[in-house]
Parts: sequence; structure tokens; C-alpha cells
Amino acid sequence: MAEPNRQSYGLDRAIGRTDTGVMDEGLRAYMLKVYNLMALGVAVTAIVTLFMAVNPALMQTIAMGPMKWVLFAGILGLGFFAPRAIFSGSTLMAHAAYWTYAVLWGLLISPMIYAFMAFDGGRTIAQAFFITSATFGAVSLFGYTTKRDLSGFGTFFLMATIGLLIAILVNIFFLQSTLFSLVTSGLVVLVFAGITAFETQMIKEMYHSGDNSDGANRKAIFGAFSLYGSFVVMFIHILNILGIMRGE
Repeated sequence: MAEPNRQSYGLDRAIGRTDTGVMDEGLRAYMLKVYNLMALGVAVTAIVTLFMAVNPALMQTIAMGPMKWVLFAGILGLGFFAPRAIFSGSTLMAHAAYWTYAVLWGLLISPMIYAFMAFDGGRTIAQAFFITSATFGAVSLFGYTTKRDLSGFGTFFLMATIGLLIAILVNIFFLQSTLFSLVTSGLVVLVFAGITAFETQMIKEMYHSGDNSDGANRKAIFGAFSLYGSFVVMFIHILNILGIMRGE
């Protein structure tokens, strides 16, 4: 999808139909919309998480026990199938997929947030969020500004994500090792930092000045969906690292 857009833009420039200033202004507006949607998704997740954390009985029913695996399966399912819904369904369906994704993440991580709030009143959570935001901002800026083509890393990131997911599940069900959890969380942060740069470049290259309103909105929702997932995953594992280092 990104490649035809790049070729079209090159053709437009060659025949003088696209003004660079207009293109840059449109690209900035498009990327700003992506980041704003992503930030709103993080805010929705935070609201859901905090609501569940202050309602332990509800959290026990929805986010703990067997139900947590239903939430986990729902997140994985949306992670794989939502992009298709975003581009093939209605704009309403695209929004529904994104906001459902944000809510499911909030429900799933609420027990973890509850534990850290009880541990130190949320200080570790705040530090993890600050570290995640700084890391995300740095690697996303790199992805946006670099001249290097990062598309070749796509297969590596996919395989690394699958491998880390398997390793995490093995540790949960069999090893139950704190050291192994620390190592895998460190690797997850590194891999998803790279994925964030990769995704940012991909989202940037998807932009095309000739897109209609519906097409631009879908691309912005898809971009927010992608970056949101990477941000939340990094936050969870940075929080886990801080918790292990502090003996939580």
C-alpha cells in the first residue's frame, strides 16, 4: 500500500502537480491526527484501568481468573484482524475496532495497575509511563526522520514478536522465573522500540495528498491502532522491569 503512494507522489512531483509546501502541511496534519488518536486511545485505556482498579470486585470478575484469557484472546484477535476491518469496513467499524482494542487492554492490565497502586501509590506507574513516553517519542521521531528504509525489518519484527509471546507464555505456565521475566521484558522493550520506528515510517509513507476524507481517516485510525499497541506493550514491560527491580 505504501509503495504505490510513494510512486504516485514521485510522478506528481515530476509533472509539477504537487506543491512541496502543501504536501508537507498535509503530512503534518495527517501525522498529528494519528498521534492524537493514539493519545486518546491511551487515555481511554487509563480510564478503564483506573476504574477497574478502584472496583476490585468487578476487576476480580472480569479481569482475573479464566476471563483474563478471554480478554487476552480478544486482544490478539483484534491485533490480527482489526487492520482488515479498518480498511474494508465502514469508518464506524474502524473506530469501533480501535476503541474496543483500547478498552480490552484496560481491562486486561487492571490487576497489574491495581497491584502497583497498592505497592507505592502509583509512583512506579508514573515512572514507567514517563520512561515509555520518552522512549516512544525518541524512536517514533527516528522512524519519521530517518532516510533509511526500515521495511526490510518487518519479517524480523514479526518473528521476534511471536517468539517473545511464546517465551512469555512458557514462563507463565511452566518456568515461573522472575529472572526469565526480567530478560523477556527487556527484549520486548527493545523489539517494540524498533517496531515503533518501523510503524512510524510505514504510517508516514501511507500518506497521499490525493486521499479522500474517508481514506485519510482510515489510514489515521490504522496508524493510531498500530502505534497504540506498541506503546501499551512497552509500558507494561517497562512497568514489569521496574517492579522486579524494586522487589514487587
